[in-house]
Amino acid sequence: MFGLVRDQGIAHLFGAGAESDAFLVAWTVPEVAATVLIEDAMALLMVPAFSGALARGGGVCALVRGTLPRLLALLGVLTALLVAGAPWVVRGLAPGLADPSAAVGCTRLTAVSVLTFGLAGYLSAALRAHCRFLPPAAIYVAYNAGIVATLYALHGRYGVRAAAAGVAVGGLLMVVIQLPSAARELRAHRPRLATQAAHRPVPAAAPRTAPRAPHAPGRAVGLALLAPIVLFTLSRQAQVLIERFFAAPLPAGAISHLNYAQKVAQLPMSISVMICTVTFPALSRALAEGDRDQARRRVERDLALACVLVLVGTAYVIACAPQIIELLFQRGEFTAADTAATAAVMRVYALGLLGQSLVGTLVRPYFSAASPTWYPAASMAAGLLVTAVADAAAVGPWGAYGIAAGNAAGITVTAGLLLRGLGTRTVAIRARALAPGLTRTSLCAAVAALSGWQSATRMPGALSAAVVCGLVVPAAFAATAVTVRVPELPYLLATVTRKARR
Repeated sequence: MFGLVRDQGIAHLFGAGAESDAFLVAWTVPEVAATVLIEDAMALLMVPAFSGALARGGGVCALVRGTLPRLLALLGVLTALLVAGAPWVVRGLAPGLADPSAAVGCTRLTAVSVLTFGLAGYLSAALRAHCRFLPPAAIYVAYNAGIVATLYALHGRYGVRAAAAGVAVGGLLMVVIQLPSAARELRAHRPRLATQAAHRPVPAAAPRTAPRAPHAPGRAVGLALLAPIVLFTLSRQAQVLIERFFAAPLPAGAISHLNYAQKVAQLPMSISVMICTVTFPALSRALAEGDRDQARRRVERDLALACVLVLVGTAYVIACAPQIIELLFQRGEFTAADTAATAAVMRVYALGLLGQSLVGTLVRPYFSAASPTWYPAASMAAGLLVTAVADAAAVGPWGAYGIAAGNAAGITVTAGLLLRGLGTRTVAIRARALAPGLTRTSLCAAVAALSGWQSATRMPGALSAAVVCGLVVPAAFAATAVTVRVPELPYLLATVTRKARR
């Protein structure tokens, strides 16, 4: 939500034109850094490493001594290279920009995020492994608060470069907000997960395999383990690079329309993937202990819940796209024409939200396995190829809409490949058993989107339409789910009832 406030501020002050396009090209650096160094690569690498150290009854301090100094040295070198090579970075990301000087200046400021995001992601992984989720969850609040404060304080003097300076300030705040909790946990190095595992009853019928060896401190950042994770993460983030590469020669504002549409449309996906963020340490622990049955149940449940959440959100985004964009952004320099263009792009983007959610859910068990696997990176490369080919073919006749469609097609291909390969490589989930439920859930989403769209078009204003649609869509989804007997519905109702009683 603070990210939306940030985007609203940029849209209000700079609209959807050359200045905002320049910042968004520079914004590619923190976007890639956040994905690699906080969410995907760092979490997929270090959460199992810290979980393994705790499962062995300690060793956390040794893990930190063996990994953190080398990580900071590497990130410092990368930051310096980005600052020095900013003109070439901008030229490679957006070769069609008419005046790249603003983008170069912004890129030099956002390059600092490589160092700060890396340290923030490392601390987040350590805290998540200790089952401490509040400080890692707060990092984006601090980050966006830093951007917004710097933006409004300095935009009159420095223009769009104030937003880039805010990225540097926000990255530092990400580290500061986690340091006290991380210092306490690392000093105490209490083996919480090992204690929990010792007292957790094991089902008599649960088939178990030999426990896998947890990541050793020296192996945690070894090239054989790191390379497939980083390559997958970079390939996934490369969708944004391809998108901006093809959008750069389009009329000014195209990159901004794509960016705002993507940011809002991906909110349902982000919410659905939060489930996996919280359950990832439990999944890593189950695989470390050889409890394949527990791991399978965990992955199947995560998939089911993530699909329900993301499809409800997708239905809302498709039904109420113009009203959402008008309510969030249409003020100042952001015009009604920008609203119409962004809303149309967002509806196309929404077609790929299920694929985005599935990729975020499915990749975690792959990288919790005993040995590194290149299959996710290969699957993402195939999806990336589909994205590039589709964008190249569609950008001419359909412009930004064709680029959004290519993005949706590519990520959906990746999700299908990951789902197909999971059972033979790490966790033998029952994909065929899950398919009927997913089909019924998709039908519920289609009915909900149609019901919400009909309701939104009858409302006089954007606010009333967004509110009414927010009530109609989940109600229509739930009613249809009961009618077609979505199998996940009883579990969801039981979970909500249990939490309410507590």
